[in-house]
Amino acid sequence: MAKIVFFVDGFNLYHALDYFQTGPDHFQYRKYKWLNLQKLASLFVGRLDSLQEVLLFTAFATWDSAKVARHKLFVRANESAGVSVVYGEFKRKEKRCSLCHRRYPSFEEKQTDVNIALSLLQYAITDRYDRAVIVSGDTDLIPAIKAVRATFPAKQVGVILPIGRSSEDLLKHADFKYKMREHHLSSSRFPNQIKLADNSVLNCPITWT
Repeated sequence: MAKIVFFVDGFNLYHALDYFQTGPDHFQYRKYKWLNLQKLASLFVGRLDSLQEVLLFTAFATWDSAKVARHKLFVRANESAGVSVVYGEFKRKEKRCSLCHRRYPSFEEKQTDVNIALSLLQYAITDRYDRAVIVSGDTDLIPAIKAVRATFPAKQVGVILPIGRSSEDLLKHADFKYKMREHHLSSSRFPNQIKLADNSVLNCPITWT
């Protein structure tokens, strides 16, 4: 029986669902943002293996209260399903418009790839997995994958690219890979209303229904 831990790059998955295009309805996958990550991970675990933990790496867009409210609902729903959350943060950064050359304020998510890399190594050191599964298309994670494979040759690191994403460079460094398909998403979506153990209720954000 193999111990398996999932490392989910929250924004990589979120943006894949936000912009995945399948014909005239470009936003039909937004309903899958209300996603039970514990259930999604379980679909990629064999009957003889053991899903040890699902970790979600994410950060709150603190400058947009509506986004934060939706995000907190999503996090709370997944915590109620047993998902562990590791937070990064956004940093303010000035960018320059390529057309008018004016500078404008923007935000960049920081720490997620570093947090995933550190957790991947820490969990290997403490023998918390035999197989790690990264849900991301971020090539910045390649050094961490290479480090685990070199230091712990008995352990395997696999990759699931978020739907609609491609990253041949990342995949070629993985020991195994899975394909994310719509049936995985539809099977893993939370119901629109979730009743928690304390009898409180979480409702899916209306823009995700």
